[in-house]
Amino acid sequence: MNTRRPYIVGLTGGIGSGKSAAADGFAAHGITVVDTDVIAHALTSPDGAAIPTIRRLFGEHMIAADGSMDRARMRALVFSAPESRRQLEAILHPMIQALSAQLCADASSPYVILAVPLLIESGRYRERCDRICVVDCPEALQIERVGRRSGLSASQVQAIMQAQATRAERLAAADDVIDNSGSLDDLRKQVGILNEGYISQALLARQA
Repeated sequence: MNTRRPYIVGLTGGIGSGKSAAADGFAAHGITVVDTDVIAHALTSPDGAAIPTIRRLFGEHMIAADGSMDRARMRALVFSAPESRRQLEAILHPMIQALSAQLCADASSPYVILAVPLLIESGRYRERCDRICVVDCPEALQIERVGRRSGLSASQVQAIMQAQATRAERLAAADDVIDNSGSLDDLRKQVGILNEGYISQALLARQA
């Protein structure tokens, strides 16, 4: 394990903004990507570390036949009951933070991308990041992309967006912005430019 905390770039964006595509772009440059969504999925998969507590607090009906968390039922519950959302977050967030910190510390790339969907909403994550990179696009494009990808209606996507930070809030918190209103090639070009800058910034940070 590295003894010194790596240079960490927090990557975030609203639903449908293209955060995953941007993360893939950084990974293509050989950069370690620590994705909290992937960690959360592992924790709530069959035999995941969070499953026993979820079963105890929410009941057997929240566990799918394969032993994983029933994501559709849980999604419906937490959107309708804020207390249930807080309970689930209290289970998952400490585990996610511990595992993501370990993965960042073990990374060997010049810097680490810490991909967090709700980064702006969580002050704890902001304290862990040297820079914040926001993937941005118009809200109408977010709704279109999510609807095309998942089949959700515009009103359903808007409900999810309303539970997240606003576009203005994300942009205000950003050190860097990736404009993903164009093509995938446009996004990749921006990622390439940022990657070169982050490598230089990480080197300067190590020398400081």
